[in-house]
Amino acid sequence: MIRAIKVKLYLTKKQEELMWKSAGVARFSYNWGLGYLNDYYEENKKSLSIEELRKDFTKLRKSDEYPWLKEVSSDIPQQALKDLGTAFKNFFNGESKYPEFKKKGKCKVSFYHLNNKIIVKDKHIKLEKIGYVKMKDEGRLPVGNYKKDKIKVLNPRIKHNGKFWYLTVAFECENNQAPELTGESIGIDLGIKNLAIVSNIDKPFKNINKSKEIRRLNKKLKRLQRKLSRKYNMQKKGKTFEKGERVVKTKNIIKLERKIKLVHKRIVDIRMNHIHQTTNTIVKTKPSRIVVEDLNVTGMMKNKHLSRLIAEQCFNKFITILEHKCEWNKIEFVKADRFYPSSKMCSCCNTIKKDLKLKDRTYVCINDKCNLVMDRDKNASFNLANYKLA
Repeated sequence: MIRAIKVKLYLTKKQEELMWKSAGVARFSYNWGLGYLNDYYEENKKSLSIEELRKDFTKLRKSDEYPWLKEVSSDIPQQALKDLGTAFKNFFNGESKYPEFKKKGKCKVSFYHLNNKIIVKDKHIKLEKIGYVKMKDEGRLPVGNYKKDKIKVLNPRIKHNGKFWYLTVAFECENNQAPELTGESIGIDLGIKNLAIVSNIDKPFKNINKSKEIRRLNKKLKRLQRKLSRKYNMQKKGKTFEKGERVVKTKNIIKLERKIKLVHKRIVDIRMNHIHQTTNTIVKTKPSRIVVEDLNVTGMMKNKHLSRLIAEQCFNKFITILEHKCEWNKIEFVKADRFYPSSKMCSCCNTIKKDLKLKDRTYVCINDKCNLVMDRDKNASFNLANYKLA
């Protein structure tokens, strides 16, 4: 079982400059590798292996063309090229789109750190070419020299979330304290009006996007975006731009963009916190089996009237987090078939109501002997709980 740990870092001004430089080198290496592979394929009509690409990059790093590449750890660009290889592998397997260039200011700010070059002691962590960095850790990270003491961690990454720097690592561990399960099978129906309706919990989990704080932040975001748009329009007024020429960002534009980024971060943090609280509450009921719908989120997003509301609910993130917590607590996690009629089927007599519409929020059974009247989403959660039970 893999357990992830996230640790906040407190940096000096010089250390923060090195962090940004390391993240920039990782982005440059990825873009350089992608451009190199594209050009190589156009010239030779065949692909180049990532191993050969890494050798060519090593030659570039040793040359005097880009001297700043030597100012950061050599593992950072090499891992960025490995990540590029993974992106191509996912593309050829049909799991993702063709790799795209990473644009500064729009891509995730992160870079890799080799696991055997980490030293932890006295609430400080030593990072290569950055030095000892103070961290906020409550004894979660093992203390010692990770190379000498043979402490194994997986995929250590240093990331910036728009405000703070974090170290994320993963450990292989066993959960020997799994709770005693009730033997119950529960179903979870995800929706827009409420985030989740659970068969064994009477009260639905609310849609956090309707809360007072999120509405306030959305208004603030809209106001800041309008203000930024006006400043950009003032820059463009009366000017003609040639191809490739961009608007010069003033200090006020940079300040506004930073404020907008922090508001986005705050909204995302509130949504993620709500998802974690919801999934924790569900898992703590200790069921033996949890069934959720296999939602076609991409198809649902094509509805122009509901696309924004669906995106704000973060259904895929909810399912991923819930699946991980089920695995940790040794709860069976089941995804119901995408075409399973959980909403149209009566949870009492299994009669299917084919003419059920989206606006019908109350389910009324068409079977004269049953006549079940129930909330549509609650009925769906009961059907999911009974999915493929003998």
